[in-house]
Amino acid sequence: MNTPALSDEELERYARHVVLPEIGGAGQQKLKRARVLVLGAGGLGAPVLEYLAAAGIGTLGIVDDDTVSLSNLQRQVIHDTGAVGTSKGESARAAIARINPHVIVELHNLRLTAENAAGIVRAYDVVVDGSDNFETRYALADACTEEKKPLVHAAVGRFDGSITVLKPFETGTDGRPNPTYRDLFPEAPPPGLVPSCAVAGVLGALTGVIGTLQAMETIKLVAGIGEPLVGRLLLYDGLAARFDTIRYRSQG
Repeated sequence: MNTPALSDEELERYARHVVLPEIGGAGQQKLKRARVLVLGAGGLGAPVLEYLAAAGIGTLGIVDDDTVSLSNLQRQVIHDTGAVGTSKGESARAAIARINPHVIVELHNLRLTAENAAGIVRAYDVVVDGSDNFETRYALADACTEEKKPLVHAAVGRFDGSITVLKPFETGTDGRPNPTYRDLFPEAPPPGLVPSCAVAGVLGALTGVIGTLQAMETIKLVAGIGEPLVGRLLLYDGLAARFDTIRYRSQG
């Protein structure tokens, strides 16, 4: 698909990208052509959407059927006090329009399930998981595997988080298939073992750290630069200010 040349206003807007040899004008064109789906406009989705919009991703899809509540605002920085009670998708779209009017936003005001996931992800180039439960994570990961779409997955706890990139439809340098989400988490933990953030709490800035890392991995995938976190789980301990990496492989 042909993408119109970057306008003078866009060249100025993205000037700090264009001067990067790894991005340049060609890479910025890739960002403009890209269609990225973000599941959830919450704690993780908020920084993902803000930074991808600022970076010039041409089309952002948002899957969220929730409304903004006052308790969201401590971490879901794409929303503001005036948005309380309104649709998270609509609130995020308004914020994105303020950040970058060149970005097209497609809203999916629904809950993603195993039945509808494949049909939704099929229309996008990269998918970002900002969900908060294992049922949705499995449904999304399975759909991305089926549709051969890269998935940038992350999760957060109270003061810690993790992030990885899933491309199980490709093989690694060792000739083995890249791992799936089910290789990383073969089974969901028993109900109640992992408390929700409403019960356990979560430090607001933590979601910014992990969500921004997701945006970084997404930009790398779209631009075709660097080494994505495929087969690697990046762990962040906020209290200790420490990053660790665990390698994992396909079990198939």
